Amino acid sequence: MKTIRFYDRTITPSKIVCVGRNYVEHIEELGNEMPESMVLFCKPNSAISENFRWFSPHTRFEGELCLLMGQKGRIAGIGFGFDLTHADIQNRLKAKGLPWERAKAFDGSAIFSPFITAPAELAGIGFRLLRNGELVQEARYDLMIHKPRAIVEEIDAFMTLEPGDIVMTGTPKGVSTYERGDRFVVEIFDQDAILLKKSWSVTE
Repeated sequence: MKTIRFYDRTITPSKIVCVGRNYVEHIEELGNEMPESMVLFCKPNSAISENFRWFSPHTRFEGELCLLMGQKGRIAGIGFGFDLTHADIQNRLKAKGLPWERAKAFDGSAIFSPFITAPAELAGIGFRLLRNGELVQEARYDLMIHKPRAIVEEIDAFMTLEPGDIVMTGTPKGVSTYERGDRFVVEIFDQDAILLKKSWSVTE
């Protein structure tokens, strides 16, 4: 089973629950319809990776603020994750009204930073993602259509979130394909304070 890091602890998530279409400008950049209700899908434990691989010219990175679940629905930690997507496969599946798993749930499609303790108040959190030194994505709490607590409550209404599970809260605008050798750097912030910084280099 794949694991993530929470300070010096090793955590084994049973699943990853992802929110789709949670930022208006991202919905617009992909030409999608505004959803009437929260869009949710899952990735399995086998999707987890610390390494950033190149898969194909059609594979897209989508940076997301992530929640690490604790006991009784509590948000124990926050971190950053890439939801990698085979965009060509997803477009074919969407056109036929079919599920997205082949495009979203493949091995290595969920790349995570270490997780840190979540602030008591989440209203100031966000992230900045740089690709080869250029800012490509920036997310803030106030830009989310569905906020973290509402996301957790929606999931909990029909699916048990076990301690150690991860919730990916959706990606802002700026998603793109990527190349071998690209270097990504992310900063998670709370107001003006940098809480976490992590870098990846894309490998074969």
